[in-house]
Amino acid sequence: MQYKLDTSSSPSSNKSDCIVVAIFANEKVASLGDAAQNLDKSSKGTLSTIIDSGDFNGSLEQTQMLYNLSGVDASRVLMLGCGDKQAFDTIALSKVVKTASKALKTSKIKSLSFYVTDSFGDDNLAQAATQIIIAHGDSDYQLLDYKSDAKDESTLEKVSVSMTDLAKCNKTDLEMSIENGAAIVEGMKLAKDLANHPGNVCTPTYIADQAEIVANDYANITVDVLEEKDMEKLGMGSFLSVSKGSDEPGKMIILEYKGAIDEHGDKDGNKAPIALVGKGITFDTGGISLKPGAAMDEMKFDMGGAAGMLGTLKACAEMQLNINVVVVLAAAENMPSARASKPGDIVTSMAGKTIEVLNTDAEGRLVLCDALTYVGKYKPEVIIDAATLTGACIIALGHHICAVLSNNDGLANDIIDAGNIINDRAWQLPMGDDYKKQLKSSFADLGNIGGRAAGTITAACFLAEFTKEYKWAHLDIAGTAWEGKDSTGRPVPLLSQYLINKAAKS
Repeated sequence: MQYKLDTSSSPSSNKSDCIVVAIFANEKVASLGDAAQNLDKSSKGTLSTIIDSGDFNGSLEQTQMLYNLSGVDASRVLMLGCGDKQAFDTIALSKVVKTASKALKTSKIKSLSFYVTDSFGDDNLAQAATQIIIAHGDSDYQLLDYKSDAKDESTLEKVSVSMTDLAKCNKTDLEMSIENGAAIVEGMKLAKDLANHPGNVCTPTYIADQAEIVANDYANITVDVLEEKDMEKLGMGSFLSVSKGSDEPGKMIILEYKGAIDEHGDKDGNKAPIALVGKGITFDTGGISLKPGAAMDEMKFDMGGAAGMLGTLKACAEMQLNINVVVVLAAAENMPSARASKPGDIVTSMAGKTIEVLNTDAEGRLVLCDALTYVGKYKPEVIIDAATLTGACIIALGHHICAVLSNNDGLANDIIDAGNIINDRAWQLPMGDDYKKQLKSSFADLGNIGGRAAGTITAACFLAEFTKEYKWAHLDIAGTAWEGKDSTGRPVPLLSQYLINKAAKS
């Protein structure tokens, strides 16, 4: 898909196959956005007539398709309800763009132009442009690999962000924002593909293979894969306590992106990297602490953290951000077998801490703790991990906002700010010694669960034991990584924006 900025100043002369124009609802009476006014004038009041008839009132996500308007070059015009103009923010913008994209999904069009930024001032036009690209790309996604009779019938080749008065805009900033949006869409697509593939396809080995493909696509990315024998030598007994229950071998996948440039314009491979660590449980039965059978098929999504981190790295490489990044993907299956860990087993982590495995279904933290210890060898500036870690997070925050827990409030605030910019929001939950007490074990340094109370927080407190020397934040994406039976591609937008912000300060 080609995404671009449309420099045509007159919507009526825009030659796209379809143009989308904003109609706002003010006090139950629709008002035309700037582009809609232009079309209404060119078509001698056609849009006004429709509104006056009461058939269209501009309510949020309302649509009306018009064909072959007199005086308008585009063969289709989609009137798009955007609700109250004063309340029209990037969240509402994302909703209406997705609505329009879905309405046009079966249309045989090759080019599409969005005129929906009427209410955004110069300061946030770039943010709006990025959001349009992400929202459209999100809606345009599909995985048809397993549909024997299905094929991609879309003919769309070009999507434009269009504006009626580009003289007021910073064209360079807008073009960069669109490029960034397109890169994030690519990263989200990779994350969605990985998560949506079934567990018999997307195994730890498959993730390692996909990481190799990403590394081969970009000259400044390298990849290394630790096999179980390598992890055994390193003392990763916590990780191996999970992977040993499956016939599928576990993998610790490490990718390094060297994008930092020093003040002389030379590559700066020694600059401390941002470390991204992802939980990659490619299928989670719960192990011996077996999960209920209902909806267990969705446990293929338990590698959403790893998928999101690999997708974020791809977006970063597409944008060629001026930073260094190291990504560690802790990939394993959690299966019940004669070799599987049993409740009450005690294992030793790479950090030397002993862990009593009180519940084998709390396996994500067992693979993550060794990954968090291992990534310390890179002496990162910060460490951020992402994991579909606790059902408690869904109870706390639902499916709209992910949880962030951190040993550094500044880092947590940076993540939250990035999420607010890109409309992939996070909310900080507390941590402290009072919660850590719940992880006490009678026989080991730590138990791997802390009881029902504050489950999201005690899980983070467990991970915090392995990150004391670093600025660290944990994203619990259990409620946001998938919706229904489909991956959302989150937290690729949030982490991509975080990296964009970090690169801008370099």
